[in-house]
Amino acid sequence: MFRNMVTSLFKHERIRTTDTKAKGLRRWADHLITLTKRGDLHARRQALSIVREKNVVHKLFDEAAERFGSISGGYTRIIKMGRRPGDAAPVSMIELVGAEKSEKKKTRDKKVAGAGKKKIA
Repeated sequence: MFRNMVTSLFKHERIRTTDTKAKGLRRWADHLITLTKRGDLHARRQALSIVREKNVVHKLFDEAAERFGSISGGYTRIIKMGRRPGDAAPVSMIELVGAEKSEKKKTRDKKVAGAGKKKIA
């Protein structure tokens, strides 16, 4: 079950599941990202033994260096979303921390109030 969940997490970059499963999935995902940061052939084969889809592993190994290179841990974030309607189980969303690529916003020069108006004397 966790192999399928970790594959879906790396494929879609966020998934929704119960709190307990999300906390267990965090260990698998952090271990795989640590393997990808190592980047050698043995690490790739270990990752392929867990994640059975080659394209997901290749994507992960290609993006890991620039995405998680400066971080030494805590690659996932768990956000509590409430309760599931059917059985009231606590539901969370787990996502990769580097998922959103933040760009610095361009700051506009603020116009001074009344600077564009001409005074008529």
